[in-house]
Amino acid sequence: MKISHYPLAGIFIAALAGCSTWDRFDNTEKGAVIGGGTGALLGNVVSPGVGGTLVGGAVGAAGGGLIGREQDRDDRRRR
Repeated sequence: MKISHYPLAGIFIAALAGCSTWDRFDNTEKGAVIGGGTGALLGNVVSPGVGGTLVGGAVGAAGGGLIGREQDRDDRRRR
């Protein structure tokens, strides 16, 4: 019996949305979390199974973190 990962992802996203520490994250951390979750979901769609999910999550987290870091740099330059 195969268990779908989508309900688990929904529970994780709902829990994260209610987390009070989310507001304390900088853009780098937020980008890594959002990119990792999105990448894991897309990785599982493209290549079902643990391998696709892990690779997608890792690539998404790295990409989201890099984008967030650039946003943080821009914010510091504007100050």
